[in-house]
Amino acid sequence: MKPRVLQLFAAGVNCDRELSHAFALAGAEVEQIHVRELMRRPERIRDCDLFSVPGGFTYGDDLGAGTILGTEIECFLGEELRGLHQRGGTIFGVCNGFQALVKCGLLPGLEGVRASLTWNRTHRFECRWVRLRVEAGLGHVLPAGSILPAAAAHAEGRLVLGSPARDLALLEQAGLVAFRYADAAGAATSEYPACPNGSEGAIAGLVDASGRILGLMPHPERNLGPGSLPDRGAGAWGDGSEGIAFFRGMLAPYLAASAV
Repeated sequence: MKPRVLQLFAAGVNCDRELSHAFALAGAEVEQIHVRELMRRPERIRDCDLFSVPGGFTYGDDLGAGTILGTEIECFLGEELRGLHQRGGTIFGVCNGFQALVKCGLLPGLEGVRASLTWNRTHRFECRWVRLRVEAGLGHVLPAGSILPAAAAHAEGRLVLGSPARDLALLEQAGLVAFRYADAAGAATSEYPACPNGSEGAIAGLVDASGRILGLMPHPERNLGPGSLPDRGAGAWGDGSEGIAFFRGMLAPYLAASAV
């Protein structure tokens, strides 16, 4: 039996097909469900191994990116999602999905640390390829220090912290930094354009202490082969295997269980 992914859909989601395709290529069985249906039947979450929130501009981002969807998740799905997590399930959000997970409080999941996502320092939508350096907090999914090329496409992707120096130190000490933006040499950087938004500590993604609540701004689902890359796999942006390796890494515990 394949790992089961339940993927949320809501008004304004526009990256659902790419994400479900990535999970399917990685070996999962994917079911999409509208947020209204899931709010009526939140127990559907009990049937999945991984709960996925794709990117887009849900509800037009009218109250801030991911704010309305994050409120719906917190108020109507929070109990079931916490149950999924306690049973060993994974919760994943990319771009607008990451924003929603932060806005609903599932990330960073560290008491005393306040985080949010707001407008890029350029004050405009940024659409460009970036390099993501895998940090120790995500070493169970991909090798720490490796590079995951991904497509950034967001206007409100800058991670901000309530007390930047203190909170950044706490996140690092707890191992909750999943990805950092990196330059062509693989060094973490907050300089534009390698870091398109100016995030605190060059952070591109966060993970909780269990390693099973994960969110990031850029889109790994848009890197599923050399033909996806800016140089078509010539080498400057990897070989095109990194994206599918990321999804297989997330699914690894469930793929192993299904093989028994």
